[in-house]
Amino acid sequence: MARPGRHSLHPVHFPTGAVLTDPASRPSPHENHLLINAYTTHPESPLLSVSRRISDSGCNLVDARLSTVGRDVSVTALAVGSWDAVAKLEAMLTRLEREEGLKLIWYRTGAKQAQSNLLPYIVEVVAADKPGILFQLADFFDRQGITIESLHCSRYRAMQTGADMFSAQVTVGVPSNMHIAALRDDFLEFCDHLNLDAIMDPMKF
Repeated sequence: MARPGRHSLHPVHFPTGAVLTDPASRPSPHENHLLINAYTTHPESPLLSVSRRISDSGCNLVDARLSTVGRDVSVTALAVGSWDAVAKLEAMLTRLEREEGLKLIWYRTGAKQAQSNLLPYIVEVVAADKPGILFQLADFFDRQGITIESLHCSRYRAMQTGADMFSAQVTVGVPSNMHIAALRDDFLEFCDHLNLDAIMDPMKF
C-alpha cells in the first residue's frame, strides 16, 4: 500500500491519552554544552587560545568571562555545538593543555533554566577592609533565599588616605513574591551593623 503523501486528506489517529510534544520544546541535537575554565599568568591570557579552539571545532561561544585575580588571568567560556563538534573541542583542549601549558578544566553541562520569578538587583558595597566581609554578605543573601548570580570584589588602597578598602558589586536574583522594601530595610540594617556603605537597586537594562 502506498504511503499517504504529505498533503493526504486521510485522518491521523493517535492513541487515547497520548501526549503530543511540541517539536520546538525538544532539546536540539546541536545544543551540547561544554563549560571551560582556563588559567594562565599575567600578562598572558588564555582568551585567544580558547576562543580559537571553540571556533575551529565548529562550536559556538555563547558566554564568556575574563578576570585577573592576583597575578593570574582566568577565562570561563561556555561552548555549544553538535555532539561531534564538542568531542572535537575536547580533543583540541587536551592538546592545548599539553602544548601551551595552560591550566584547563572542562566538562559537559546544560543550558541554564529560565527563572522568570527572579528579579535582578544590583548591590554595591564599600567599606574599610576587614576579614569576613564577603562571607557575611553571602550568608545574608543565603539566609534570605536569594541567589547570587554574579560577583566582583576587590581590596584596594584609598588614594587620599592610604586606608585599605573593600569593594564589591553583586548581582542577585530576588524572588518576585518577596517584599522589596522590607528586604532593602533588612539589608541596610545589616550593613549599618557591620559599618558597610551599601546600596541595593533594580538592574536597569
